[in-house]
Amino acid sequence: MDKNPVLKPKLATPALILSSVAVIVCTIYLVGAAAANGRTPLILTLATAASLLIGTLIGAIWLIRARRLHTWTTAAREMWDHLDAVRRTRRTTTDVTLLGVDALEPTGSWITIRWNRFNYVQHAWIENVPEPIWPGSVLLISPDPAQITPGAPWPATYYIRAADCLAWAPLAAYKVSGESRVERSNPQTVPKNS
Repeated sequence: MDKNPVLKPKLATPALILSSVAVIVCTIYLVGAAAANGRTPLILTLATAASLLIGTLIGAIWLIRARRLHTWTTAAREMWDHLDAVRRTRRTTTDVTLLGVDALEPTGSWITIRWNRFNYVQHAWIENVPEPIWPGSVLLISPDPAQITPGAPWPATYYIRAADCLAWAPLAAYKVSGESRVERSNPQTVPKNS
């Protein structure tokens, strides 16, 4: 099974933070005790070496997690930049957030989406797309005017063709410095209150 690229990797967990603090305190105590004694007992030397080894291991875990988070953030930023570029080149687009996959079928999937512009949640059918999509994805689609027209009732189920899916990006990377990427890339669509 593929790894979900929408989920932001965790850098710190309570267990990692507590173990880091405990190892740092033990290492400082043991190194200080070893330095204070003229002749260091073998058990103190072994405990100091073990705490230094465990500290190195925990440091490596922090480094791996930081690199994984940096890689994910860079990839997510590139996906959002691509989504913004596609949005600028197409005439009519909208973005929907995939909230859940209700059922998988050979030709597509029943999903639950939220229309971000209207904050409206509805069920939809999506044809199979070339790459897997996950709950928590923001899909840039070209809306079908035959299904949604001004003044007409909203359809009970929206049908998304694979050709109408233009780009996607993870929702977890949607906010950039307090303002949404949509507002930043398209300032005339969201009026600012003075």
